[in-house]
Amino acid sequence: MRRPASFATQIYHGERKTGKFFLAEIKNPNTQGSGGDNRSLMVMMLVLAGVFGGLQYYRSKHTQPLQSPSAQTQSQNAAPQAAAPPTTATAPTAASASNIASQPEATAAAESTTTIENELYRIQFSNRGAEVRSWILKVHKDRYGNPLDLVHAAAAKEVGAPLSLYTYDPATTAKLKQALYVPSVTGSLTAPQTLSFEYSSGGLQVKKTFSFDQSYVLHADVVVTQNGAPIRALLSWPGGFGDQEQVLDYNSAELETMADGKADHEAFKKVSGGNTLNAPLEYVGVVDQFFGAIFLPDNPSSATAVTLHQTIDVQKLERRLGGKPTESTGKNAQVPVIGVGIGDLSGHTQTRIYAGPKSYAILDKIAVTGDKATLSPLVDFGFFGPIGKLLFFALHFVQEHLASNWGWAIVVFTILINIVLLPLRISSMKSALKMQRLQPQMDAIKARFAKYKATDPKRAEMNSEIMQLQKANGVNMFGGCIPTLIQMPLLIAMFSMLTKVVELRQAHWYWLHDLTAADPYHILPIVMIVSQFLVQFYMPSPGVDPQQQKMMAFMMPAFSGYMTWNYSSGLALYWCVGNLIMVLQQTIMNQTSLGREMREIAAKRARRKAGTQGKTIQGKR
Repeated sequence: MRRPASFATQIYHGERKTGKFFLAEIKNPNTQGSGGDNRSLMVMMLVLAGVFGGLQYYRSKHTQPLQSPSAQTQSQNAAPQAAAPPTTATAPTAASASNIASQPEATAAAESTTTIENELYRIQFSNRGAEVRSWILKVHKDRYGNPLDLVHAAAAKEVGAPLSLYTYDPATTAKLKQALYVPSVTGSLTAPQTLSFEYSSGGLQVKKTFSFDQSYVLHADVVVTQNGAPIRALLSWPGGFGDQEQVLDYNSAELETMADGKADHEAFKKVSGGNTLNAPLEYVGVVDQFFGAIFLPDNPSSATAVTLHQTIDVQKLERRLGGKPTESTGKNAQVPVIGVGIGDLSGHTQTRIYAGPKSYAILDKIAVTGDKATLSPLVDFGFFGPIGKLLFFALHFVQEHLASNWGWAIVVFTILINIVLLPLRISSMKSALKMQRLQPQMDAIKARFAKYKATDPKRAEMNSEIMQLQKANGVNMFGGCIPTLIQMPLLIAMFSMLTKVVELRQAHWYWLHDLTAADPYHILPIVMIVSQFLVQFYMPSPGVDPQQQKMMAFMMPAFSGYMTWNYSSGLALYWCVGNLIMVLQQTIMNQTSLGREMREIAAKRARRKAGTQGKTIQGKR
């Protein structure tokens, strides 16, 4: 994404009772060129007709086509002598000025609120700015057990409230935020319902209409005109969600877009305030780890968006043993908040809005306008995305049909995975036994070539002889690695999946209050370290250098402990259960004839190397 040349990056200071707020300024295309210069106006209209042919025009008597920022730049180049007027729209003619003067004022006498609710949410609007003051999700809780408010109070106070209007002129934006709109109804309403707000003063007219049903999706219709000419006002979610309380919460924020059917995830660090995203746009919005606010324009081919990136102060929180899930440290930190605004090149914005959890089951049912795609790409399962998605489907099936508790679902799911992998482990053990039987012959071959340096061509002959020996005896040198090669992608996919699915957010299992967060008492990481050491102790390692065995016996437990100490407790639970199952399986295998033969061969090899290699970890005797 690049910043059009016509967009400024100045800081606008708007007065508020509580201080000042900051918005990245973007120059209004309507202020470029002289309203009385017919030649300049014709050039601009021709550019619009050529680039945005077929777009929907505002149909009122005085509606005129509105320019995109790129069209504005072209018209400026075509008419460099034109001077920008001080107004935000084309200057009215004498006839239109008479009509504007006759238009009645529409402003409310006092501030009021209107509440809309269904089984999923409760949204409170204020007629000041026709903005959202709170957006309660009834089926989700915050860290303290209260219904979650998607509106971040501190962010809304500093950078703007959800569904506020953002124009290319700072003065107009400030006026729209402070205006007292006339609501169609006040009090409490139950969806399905339609709520509209109207405002008219000094030639500036606004109408915002919202339609609600029983889902998380609502529809918005916004028209803003100045002196009868449309202003491209963008409906915005300026930034932040109510669950973002810790500094780290903001690191998960992303800008989500879909253009031409291709979904894109952009980290908050790469989002620039004031950048414009041009059509086509199937959807655009912002998300954090578990929730999102997404705009799905009715007309993707004429949609336009603006990205916002600002900072606010929040308290630093930390987990404390025996205390609340999070407690304040008493320190503040500056954190970024990203937001987005959606509009239409015609000046008439019509869009659906999804504001709710990033639940794959819900998002996959919300179709993108004019495409077969859905909002499901908002749940990013990481590098091993297809594997992570399949694992989530399987885990969800287990949770629905075998274990209603998500913690127990992870335990049952892990057992099932290990049952599926059991034949591979037995095959791997057989391959390891064959390798052990050939080990003396391979050692003899290595002894014959020991006098040659590693770079000597004779070493290639040694490797060739060993490979021929293994082939003749039906030994696959990679046979013992197959279970590991399968388990590692599963582990990485689980690591990514378990931290991103909202279904596991605040899911309880004994002392764990959130399976997507770290174990507050570090019990599972400690069990993880012990169980990983047992895995290394019980698992036979034929042909492995004793020093490497020692290193792995301590390095793997340390690595697994580090990975689970500060990350998802759900991952630690999966890994711990898997390790304990592997230890149990290997203990049983060691008692079979296959296992006894492997131990005897390992013991003989150890006795031969006694005194030269030192003690080695060979597995249980």
